[in-house]
Order: sequence, then C-alpha cells, then structure tokens
Amino acid sequence: MQILSPELSQFASAPDGRPLYLRRARKADGRDLLLYGFTPHEGLQAAEDFASGAGPSELRWHPLRQEWSIYAGARQNRPHLPGQADDPIAPGGPGQPLSEIPFSDFEIAIFENRFPTLSETATGFDTGATGIQRRAACGHCEVVVYTPDQTGNLTTLGQDRRLLLIHAWIERYADLFARGHSVVMPFENRGEAVGVTLHHPHGQLYAFDFVPPVQAKAADAFADGWSLETHLPDWWESYGIVEAGGMVAFAPPFARFPYEVWLTPRSRRDGPWAFSGEEIEGFAELLGEMTARYDRLFGRDMPYMLTLHAAPKGGSKGFHFTAQYYPLLRAAEKVKFLASIEQSTNVFTVDVLPEAAAAALKTA
Repeated sequence: MQILSPELSQFASAPDGRPLYLRRARKADGRDLLLYGFTPHEGLQAAEDFASGAGPSELRWHPLRQEWSIYAGARQNRPHLPGQADDPIAPGGPGQPLSEIPFSDFEIAIFENRFPTLSETATGFDTGATGIQRRAACGHCEVVVYTPDQTGNLTTLGQDRRLLLIHAWIERYADLFARGHSVVMPFENRGEAVGVTLHHPHGQLYAFDFVPPVQAKAADAFADGWSLETHLPDWWESYGIVEAGGMVAFAPPFARFPYEVWLTPRSRRDGPWAFSGEEIEGFAELLGEMTARYDRLFGRDMPYMLTLHAAPKGGSKGFHFTAQYYPLLRAAEKVKFLASIEQSTNVFTVDVLPEAAAAALKTA
C-alpha cells in the first residue's frame, strides 16, 4: 500500500492494474468517513453540525425461537424519504447544502451510520424484563454511498464504479474483521416496497459481533460437506441465467422468493477478498446485469433486497460466497408479502417455480 499523506493511501489496484485510492476523514461528531476513488480525493472539508443519533441498543434472546433480536429505538428518528434538496448523502462541500459527506464531490463514500443498530460503544437499556438474556448490541453499521448523483442504480453506475464498490467492500471486510467483528455483511435495500428511507443510490454494511443463525447454519452446512461448487454444473441448464468472468447468476432451486437470484463464483471462495481479478470483473458485470434484467422483467424498477454472504472471520471449512437478490415483486403489480404463516413458521410459500423464474430472467 502506498501512503500519499497521513489521510490518503493507495489501498488496492483494479484488475487492470490501475491504482485505487482511499482518503480517511473524520466527521465533526467523531465518526469515520472514507472516500474511495480511481483518483486521489482532494478538496476542503465543509463545516458540519450533525449531532449523533445513536442511543442505547441491545440484544434480547427469544427463548422459543432460539435467536437474538436487536432493539434500537433511536433509529425512529432517522430521515425518511427527504426530497432532493434535503438529501443528506449528496455532496456537501463549502457553499453546498448540509450533508453527511462534507465535500464538494466524491466517487464512493462510506461513513459510520448516524443512527446505528449496532455500535462498538453500544450500551443496553436501563429498563426491561427480567428473566431473559440481554446484552448490549455491539457491532458496527456503515452507509455506503455509490455515487454523488441523486438518482441511479447498480446498472447505471457503470463497470468502473462497480469495480470500485467491490474493492471498497473488500477493504471494509479486512478492516472490520481486524477490529474483531465476527460477520461482515454489505447489503442494499432498493425501493419503497422494501422500506428504503433515502432515494439516493446507496447500500449499507453491518458488522456483527455474533454469527446470526442463517449464517451459522450455512457455515455448518458447508463444513458438513454440502458443496455449491459441485451442484452448479448440474443446475446450470435449468436454473442458470448469465455468467461472466468465472461468476454465475442462477435461480437457486430452493428459492424462497419469486425471481430470487444468487451470484457466485464457479469455484469455491470464502469471500470477495479471495476473488481473482477476472472474478472481480465478472462480479461487477453481473451486479449491473442482474439489476437491468430485473427492471426489464416487468418494465419497472424492481424493489429488492441484496445481501452478500461471506464466511465469518477466520474463514469456515467449505464456505462458498454468494450474493443473494430477494426481489419483492411476483408480478408487475403484485408484491410478495410475508404473511401470517411465513412470519410465524419461517416456512415460505413461493408462487413462481425457480426454473420458471430462471427462464424469464434469461430472456429479460
């Protein structure tokens, strides 16, 4: 890594060898702000007057479901669908409106969430029921801003910006694992049907200090010998959609959402940090391609949840990385809701066969 100044460094190289740069800044309230780019970031930092929105947050154990839930009441105060003039993650340099990113321009920006669910300094609540397991909700939450533009998506960002995003994710995995967190999960919620509170193109990242049950079960399944790498060739004809650079997009035959799609390398990898340059290029291409196919499927923007499932800290025997899209439409004007039975039993009812979804997305 080349250090250019105390706050600026070359943190990685693109697959074609171009250097990628990281500028580390500190917000007025002490939160970290990271600026990633193909060019070294310059410019003066504007004044800010944001006050921390953090409050107590804690984990409480559900004795019947055998899982933790997080309680973070301060998140009720976070911005909700502000207009473009009040966009809190647009550029906010000198002379510009107040912003979480107090610079006139940037390529990708990542900062600590002002209203975190998990925090490295979390404290629990002073009140609450006795006789249950409770502990502070320790971890870390970040906002990942894809572009200074107030509109766009993973398709319109273009290949270079998607490459930069993947390398930014990889840098965050390394840093947050080094800080002791157990599971790092970048994700994106797209569309008001999913509950998005900001229209500006962005994602988020959570770092957990425990392994959530879904990730724990997946790690156990891989460690016990279940192999995605072995099954992919057999599934490809019926469930495959598109591939690029050693990466594939397919509808898992056990999908829980209509039109659910996974992106994964054909060869087993713990996470994006283990990808070859060709696989990083392919992953970037498929992130744009699948978003475009979803939007073409029904002729409208597809609301979806996208999560990156990588191995926990230290790796896990046999673990195979996937990026999983959960779309929220089952038809052009029909939203997939999680109704009583699904919420109560965690047994999903799926209206579209995965092989039919794969065929539709293959031609979209």
